[in-house]
Amino acid sequence: MKFCKKYQEYMQGQEKKLPGVGFKKLKKILKKCRKQCPSQKTIDGPFAAKTCPDHCPVCDGTFFPSLLNEMSEVVGCFNRRAQKLLELHLASGFRKYFFWIKGKLKGDHTALIQEGKDLVTYALINAIAIRKILKKYDKIHYSKQGQLFKSQVQSMHKEILQSPWLCELMAFHINLRETKVKSRKAPAFFEGCSLTFKDGKPSLTCELFDSIKVDIDLTCSVCLDTVFDPVSLTCGHIFCYMCACSAASVSIVNGLKAAEPKEKCPLCRVGAVYEGAVHLEELNILLGRSCQEYWEQRLQTERVERVKQIKEHWDSQCRAFVGV
Repeated sequence: MKFCKKYQEYMQGQEKKLPGVGFKKLKKILKKCRKQCPSQKTIDGPFAAKTCPDHCPVCDGTFFPSLLNEMSEVVGCFNRRAQKLLELHLASGFRKYFFWIKGKLKGDHTALIQEGKDLVTYALINAIAIRKILKKYDKIHYSKQGQLFKSQVQSMHKEILQSPWLCELMAFHINLRETKVKSRKAPAFFEGCSLTFKDGKPSLTCELFDSIKVDIDLTCSVCLDTVFDPVSLTCGHIFCYMCACSAASVSIVNGLKAAEPKEKCPLCRVGAVYEGAVHLEELNILLGRSCQEYWEQRLQTERVERVKQIKEHWDSQCRAFVGV
């Protein structure tokens, strides 16, 4: 079965109508381009054919804007639903009791597990759809504009595989698999999601389809160690919270929201990535359970540094108050 048909069947089979990639519509734009583009050129050789130039006015005026709009809707929908799901799972105290009263929490976590699996599937199948339609664009135009567009979208934080909530959902599944799967009534998990260690360095991997694999490195590029109290910047890169604060030239008291827009990601050097940073709580739980000895050591050293920074902050506030 061709992917276009498979993708359409998947989207039509969803209980709730979800935004997706207009795969069929975008293919029609490319087909129409071949007939209407005023600047087509002929490619010589045994398979001679007419093709568009690198910058096609027919395609570029409709194809890329349409795809960008659809990608924005897909990422927005995925982020909202994933954030809501994880808030339910991590709820405690009064909030947990409130959700239980409203009937949103199930004692056996069955509904949460299934929705998490569905969301990961939704993210990956849309990532495949986007990759395939851009590949189709480059094939028709004998160009690399599709790949360049993908890079531009990544810098705009519209790439669904960059979403911190995808990382959180992967950690969420592993956490539940380790804590709930012992129950005979626990639903099946998809086995493609795992935490692996290579030369002592951890990474999250997920392979739900043959044609795509997500591999998230969990080594902080600032301290070069396993991320502790992890936070994901809007560019998708993950750091220790204190390392991110240091890179953004802010204290842990003020937090990452206080970072100046000019401050850049230490890894990709993209600016304005700190304000929308997301604390990865599920990943924090997973790593704390999987690296217990390291976690305890890091907890002690970070506690000393946090106390030091808080003391310096209040000392400076007191000096400013008395005018010294």
